[in-house]
This record gives sequence, C-alpha cells and structure tokens, in this order.
Amino acid sequence: MKVGVAGLGRMGAAIAKRLIEVGHEVVVWNRNPDKAKPLAEAGAKVAATPAELAGQVDAIITIVTDAAAIASVYEGKSGLLEGDVAGKLFIEMSTVQPETEIALAKKIAAKKAVMVECPVGGTVGPALTGKLLGVAGGTAEDFARAKPLLEQMCRRVDLVGPIGSGASMKLAVNLPLVVFWQSFGEAWSMVRHLGLDPAWFVELMAETSGGPNVLKNRGSAVALALAGKDPGSATFDCDSIRKDLRTMVAEAKVRGFGGLPLAERTLAVFDEASAAGWGAKDCTELPAFWPGKAKA
Repeated sequence: MKVGVAGLGRMGAAIAKRLIEVGHEVVVWNRNPDKAKPLAEAGAKVAATPAELAGQVDAIITIVTDAAAIASVYEGKSGLLEGDVAGKLFIEMSTVQPETEIALAKKIAAKKAVMVECPVGGTVGPALTGKLLGVAGGTAEDFARAKPLLEQMCRRVDLVGPIGSGASMKLAVNLPLVVFWQSFGEAWSMVRHLGLDPAWFVELMAETSGGPNVLKNRGSAVALALAGKDPGSATFDCDSIRKDLRTMVAEAKVRGFGGLPLAERTLAVFDEASAAGWGAKDCTELPAFWPGKAKA
C-alpha cells in the first residue's frame, strides 16, 4: 500500500520504519522536518505539508501529542483534510479523550473518507517489530478495511466499539501502568536501607503477584535507574506520562466521577519530578525519583 504517517515522534517514526520494512511505500510528514531525515534515508518519501502527504497515499496514519496537535495536522493550513480525500482511510492513533476522536471522525466523514481510531500500547521496541497492542474504535466494516495494516503493526488488535471506544480503552490500559511506576518507587523506598542489589530486587518483584509484565520486559532498565545509572534512551518519558494522566483525570470528570484519586496523586508527584528536571527521563527511571527525594 501507499501509506502516509503524519507525526514523527518516537512512536510515529518507529511505526513508519516498520511499515517501510514490511514493504509499503511510505510518505512521512512532521512539523520539524529534521525528524523525517532518518526515514528518508530508510526509503520514505517526505511530504512538505500534511495535505501533500494525503494526496500521495491511500491510507494515512496520525499519531501526535494531543487534541491541539490533531486539530493542527488535520484542519490547519495545508492540513490533511484540505484536499480531496474521498475514499481514503485514516487511522488515528493518538492518546486523547474520546470526544476528540468522535469530532474528528465526523469531519473526516464529511470529506467522504473513513476513519478508524486505534491507539496502541507499547513503546518503540514493539513498534519496530510489529508487536504493539491495538484497541480500535469504528464500524466493523471500516475496521475490517484497516485490520490488515494494523496487524502489521500490532501483535493483537481488537475492535472495542464505535469511534471513541478505542480512546477510552487506551486511557484504561495506561492508567495502571503509569501509577505502577510511582508505586514501585515507593516499594523500593521501603527496603533501600537493607542495601539490596537493585537488580535482585527487581527480579524478585517480577516474580510476585504484584509484578506486572513491564518488569519482565524492562526490569534491567529499572534496576539500572534504582542503582543511579543511566538506563538508556527514553521511550515513554515523564512529560508524556503527565499528559496522559491529565487526559485521564479530565475524562473521568466527563464520565461523572469526582476524580481519580490514584491518578491525581501520581500526577502531582510526576509534576514535581518534571519541575526537578525529570521531564525527559524515561518511565523506567521514575521509580528512582521518590526514594531519591526521601533521601534528600
């Protein structure tokens, strides 16, 4: 297929690279054109504007920061919806509130195109190997059209309901994970005085009932962070987590809840971490923030 990818952050760039490797003709666009250079070297074409990208492909994938970024790439000057996009398939993969996806789908339908939302779970590594977890929203017919492409990006992809359902499910998927990073830091603070090897501690905790899959997959990076060492490049940084937590709290209010106590308290801690210079640090480093603060 001829596939466009608009938004070349860590995940967008990894998805574009994956699509190139499985044989698609890929066209990319990013607000900062420098981020497109590695993909151009890998074989992608680079579009000057979102509208130019949409005109060259059959399917368009977008994965951007927030609702404002979605509005800009779709409806801004030379946006994706500026030209004739009738019959094209849009796959929107950003982590936003459901209402953002619902409003966008109506605008895409008005242009006689179709949209499936499919935010994904996973980081750069799974994105590069086609092992993301997709939670889609849309009609059964549109999902069937998008599924062959989604299956090349995801180890599992499920249609969970109409447009907006995928966004709701993605927030649910991320909430226990982002709260976990703080809870694990608190757990480490309970035993740090024992002088344990962080790698041993992480390995043991991964075997307990409270040890999630992420410890098995990224435990070595967590252990390095607890030991005060650099775990490597960021894949899901503190500021991105803060954005997701704010989105969760806002959506809870839309759904009639007074709040999300755990998410709100975790957000407050990560806001503090960001103010202390941890904004660009990876999620695997965040368990080290609270014990370090307590030491001070």
